Amino acid sequence: MRRLWVLSAVFLFLGMSAQAQTLRIGLASDPDALDPTISRTVAGRQVFAAMCDKLVDIDANLTIVPQLATAWTWQDDNRTLVLTLRPGVQFHDGSTMDSAAVVASLQRHLNLPGSTRKPEMGPIERIEASGPLEVRIHLSQPFAPLLAALSDRSGMIMSTKAAALSGADFAAHPVCAGPFRFVRRIAQDRMELERFPEYWDAKSIHFDRVIYFPIPDPTVRSVGLRGGTLDLIETVQPTDIPTLKADKRLQVMTGPSLSSYYIAVNIADGPRANTKIGQSEAVREALDLSIDRKALVDVAFEGLFIPGNQTVPPGSPFYVASIPVPGRDVARAKAVLKQAGFDRVTVQMTIPNSADYQQAAEVIQSMAADAGIDIQLVKTETATLLANWTSGDFESLLIQWSGRTDVDANLYNFNACGMALNGGHYCNPKLDEALNAGRSTTDMAQRMVAYTNAAQIYLKDRPYIYLWHPVLVFGATAKLDGLRVVPDSLIRFPGLQLKS
Repeated sequence: MRRLWVLSAVFLFLGMSAQAQTLRIGLASDPDALDPTISRTVAGRQVFAAMCDKLVDIDANLTIVPQLATAWTWQDDNRTLVLTLRPGVQFHDGSTMDSAAVVASLQRHLNLPGSTRKPEMGPIERIEASGPLEVRIHLSQPFAPLLAALSDRSGMIMSTKAAALSGADFAAHPVCAGPFRFVRRIAQDRMELERFPEYWDAKSIHFDRVIYFPIPDPTVRSVGLRGGTLDLIETVQPTDIPTLKADKRLQVMTGPSLSSYYIAVNIADGPRANTKIGQSEAVREALDLSIDRKALVDVAFEGLFIPGNQTVPPGSPFYVASIPVPGRDVARAKAVLKQAGFDRVTVQMTIPNSADYQQAAEVIQSMAADAGIDIQLVKTETATLLANWTSGDFESLLIQWSGRTDVDANLYNFNACGMALNGGHYCNPKLDEALNAGRSTTDMAQRMVAYTNAAQIYLKDRPYIYLWHPVLVFGATAKLDGLRVVPDSLIRFPGLQLKS
């Protein structure tokens, strides 16, 4: 309780010093590097939504809509994507966005060491500036997910000048073409942005400043909102919804989400993969069988969220309905362990240091114990957890993927051999074959045949155990107008304003 009072006092000071034209946003975690090419956190995506426009965007119906590109066409039997760029766009350093700048950014996504964008962009052979405001992306074969990838970080365009000057240090002062430009970042405290007057759609931007505060504790975020020191918070916990709704000064907005939460397992990445859960498919199966997904979301999230067993929820056009959400079977879980030669096993699970993760993890821990699996929980900061995931310094971990409009981006980079987000180094050539088949055709029926084949492999191998899909819940001051809840969870600023 003392911690809440201290943090409330800090918020009060910040609120007193903030101007009316400042939007103060409480984030659920601290971003990693503010570099679109290497970033991998959902918190980073939130900040990029204010700083870095993309070639295309999505709307609330998941339809691709123009942003920095005003039009696009497929040519050469879907092997060439032609993009027409928006004229008159400036980067935050005053340089002009043209086809050369777009080509440079896309090449950076493809070639920068440590890029997490390259696998998302598919079999690109070359990218050319075919006119001052026209770019052609040439593929070796059709790649259905490309436009969807360009609606996220792969489509964020950076100042060529700034990227060249800063090199690997671009994240320290990112320069893009969004409505707000970077001012400063105080580690684990805040990120400050200011309005960019030369933004191409400046008339729709109504704030002079945006300040993001990473606040992992959802209760503290709600305290900040109710106290008037935050204007908008993400990831409101279901238990806080009634309290916020009862306050006439506030509003609660909900919507569907693309996100999934899952347990990731270190299968083959270094010495920390040499564990019972990492080396035994039976242990992973037993853990999966021990979990009652409906009870989990009922207990941890007031029943608001959706139980799941794949990267997309039941009902999605990409969901493999022939492999439905499994029920809990403790007897079978024990039998599977016994057949593998285990009476009880111990599993270390790393979780982000926020209350919602801890609550869910403790429910999983209790369920697993009934089946003979003792889970040791280790809490850490989200960016550190992701860094450890990348380096192989984990046994298992509980984490969220914010989800994408095309299922390829949920699967390929995480499961295909050697990909950047495949932190556990899982590798199955048969799965790679199925995933490549799914991404190399634009025919939806053929894609679903491929993704059904893929699901039969990765859901048996279990490098990830998918658990639930959240509902997006934002809390805001009642004065905030124009917030659009889009399934990718990102806060979009055109039209967003505080009513007097």
